[in-house]
Amino acid sequence: MLKNHNFIERSIMGALSFFKESIFAEECASQKGFLQSLDPRIKAITFILFILQILFTKDIIVLLCIYAACLLLAKLSKIDLGFFLKRTWVFIPLFSLFIAVPAIFSIFTPGAALITWRVGGITIIITRQGLEAATLFVMRVITSVSFAVLLSITTKHFALLKVLRLFKIPQIFVMTLGMCYRYVYLFIEVIENTYLAIKSRVGIRMSPQRGRHIVASNIAGLWQRSYQLNKDVYKAMLSRGYSGEPLILDDFKTTLIDWLWLFAVLVVNATLLYLRYRTA
Repeated sequence: MLKNHNFIERSIMGALSFFKESIFAEECASQKGFLQSLDPRIKAITFILFILQILFTKDIIVLLCIYAACLLLAKLSKIDLGFFLKRTWVFIPLFSLFIAVPAIFSIFTPGAALITWRVGGITIIITRQGLEAATLFVMRVITSVSFAVLLSITTKHFALLKVLRLFKIPQIFVMTLGMCYRYVYLFIEVIENTYLAIKSRVGIRMSPQRGRHIVASNIAGLWQRSYQLNKDVYKAMLSRGYSGEPLILDDFKTTLIDWLWLFAVLVVNATLLYLRYRTA
C-alpha cells in the first residue's frame, strides 16, 4: 500500500510541477531578448510563415537548418535551451514518433531494403523510403512545435490574445483561451492543497472504500467552488468594463528592427520556395 501511495504521490506532484513550470514562460516573455523586443504582430506573422514553410518542405536538410535557426532564436532570446527542449520534445513529438515508426517497414512503405532480419520465420525489412518518410514527418512535427512554443513563451499572454483578435480569431475562442489560462494555475493550487490536507488528516493508509468517498466528496466540493468562483469573477469583470476583448495599456508599436526582421524572413522564405520549385 505504501509503495502504491508513493507512486500516486509522485504522479500527482510530477504533474503539478510540470504545469507550474509553465509559469516560467511569463518570465521568459519579460526577458530583454531579441524576440521579446519585436512587435507581437510582426513576430506572429513571421512565425506563421516559418511554420508554413516547414509544412511544405520535403528536404530534411532544410528542416534541420530551420530547426537550428529556431534554437538560435531561442538562444538570442535568452531562453534556457534545456527548458526549451523539454517543452518541445515531450508529448506531441514523442507521440508523432510512435505514429511514424510503422512507416519504416516494407509492409507499409515498399522500397529499397535498408535493414533486413528474420524473427521466428518472419522477414522484417526496413526500407530507405520508409525511414526517410518517417524522419521527415517527425522533423516537421518537432520543428513546427518548436516555433509555436517559442512564439508563446516569448510573447506575453495578453499581447498574444490581442494578436489573435487582430487576425480575426473568433472572440469566444480567445475569451475561452484566456479564461482557461488564468484558472488552470488556480486549480492546480487547489488540487495540491487538497491532496496535502487529505494526507495530513487521513494519512497514507486507508481502505479503498474510504479513498473513493474522499475523492468523490472533493470532486463535488471543487465543482461547487469553481461554479461560485466563475460567477464572482464574471461579475467583477463586468463591473470593470470587460467586453470580451483583451485589453493592454500600451498599443503595439513597430520599429526599424521589426521591419528588418520581417524583410529577412520574407527573403528567406521566398528563397526556399524558389529552390523547392526549381528542383521539383
